[in-house]
Amino acid sequence: MIIISPSVLAADFSKLGDEVKKVQNAGAQYIHLDVMDGVFVPNISFGPPVISSLRKVTDIIFDVHLMIIEPERYIKDYVDAGADIITFHYESCKDPEAVIDLIRSYGVKASMSIKPATPPEAVYPLISKLDMVLVMTVEPGFGGQKLIPETIDKVRSIRRYADKNGLQIDIEVDGGITPENSGNAISAGANVIVAGSAVFRSENPAKAISDIINTK
Repeated sequence: MIIISPSVLAADFSKLGDEVKKVQNAGAQYIHLDVMDGVFVPNISFGPPVISSLRKVTDIIFDVHLMIIEPERYIKDYVDAGADIITFHYESCKDPEAVIDLIRSYGVKASMSIKPATPPEAVYPLISKLDMVLVMTVEPGFGGQKLIPETIDKVRSIRRYADKNGLQIDIEVDGGITPENSGNAISAGANVIVAGSAVFRSENPAKAISDIINTK
């Protein structure tokens, strides 16, 4: 099954609760919540209070993407705010395995992301402990970028490695995903698709979601 996880960075923040309900009603299964600290990436977004507020108005799965340094410092805060899945970056910490273990200790799903320049082999030693791998298809930090085609090869490599080793794992792609290119990511093995502007800014979010899932 292909899961759509619209990124709230593309939503209208003046009515964020309504925006989340809109895409949930349109068929989104997850909501992607990009947390940026202005250090790991050159942008700042929001933190636990916003996520906690949203948790009060929806039961949709919160797919929380931590683009922050030393994520282990804040895992509990995001669990308490209502995260169902927590993604951290391989490049953001000294001991990725310890971060995975910490996330799992709170009973939420653990996911690890890699930037476009990080090879897929970085994931392999840790993949058996992960519920999901997020392959960034743009440089993290800003919405509205164009997908970097070479990143799709990393999706294919990680899916091939997982299948070869009998591992069932979600592979998520994030960055520049549109109905025109989502088929390439899905064919390569991605099954969780982050789409921001393509969904939140569409006049017909349900059609946008259907187009992303059913693209050829």
